Amino acid sequence: MPADPPEFLRDTRAAYDAIAADYAERFADGLADLPVERALLAAFAELAAARAPAASATPPVADLGSGPGHVTARLHRLGLPVFGVDVSPRMVALAREAHPHLRFHVGTMTALDLPDATLGGIVALYSIIHVPDDRLPALFAEFHRVLLPGAPVLLAFQSGAEEGRLHLDERFGHAISLDYHWRTPDTVVDHLCAAGLAVTARTLREPTDEEKRPRALVLARRPVAD
Repeated sequence: MPADPPEFLRDTRAAYDAIAADYAERFADGLADLPVERALLAAFAELAAARAPAASATPPVADLGSGPGHVTARLHRLGLPVFGVDVSPRMVALAREAHPHLRFHVGTMTALDLPDATLGGIVALYSIIHVPDDRLPALFAEFHRVLLPGAPVLLAFQSGAEEGRLHLDERFGHAISLDYHWRTPDTVVDHLCAAGLAVTARTLREPTDEEKRPRALVLARRPVAD
């Protein structure tokens, strides 16, 4: 974490520390009823493995905003060397407890403690929603920096015809201060392209019975000839 993190990072960290136990219990397997997300994770895993250098191990991939670790664990089962990064120390502790064979680190996707061109892929499922609009250019530039040429990115986020911000003061009975940013796929795609990432697929699925908004999924990559 930065020595003096911006307010949105402090608020996000405090909120998820407060709700971590309840969130982990509620979403112990957050992909169980999400076949579209599971299918795109499998496609992501295939793309990441295909970009591995010849006669070399597959480079590690990062699950950013890893929460209780269920997405990290699925990527591991798909055969990828993977680690999770989350802004909440409490979430990281719970993920390590649930998945002791995997690596989880406290950190922020906005400033990854990694050298350039290190990662074989990035997954960020429902975590960029807490990043304000004016921070997206720097966020995706950071993704571009740490990715190897050709490495894929998979994003998922709540979407819909209208964009906006939702502020919550309470969740799971805990007092918090947390902003959610809703964006259309076109907006996110525009930011990805501006950061030098090439979009390869996008989809928008309707909400399930428990969801209130459509869900967008975008698959991109750092171009090979960058």
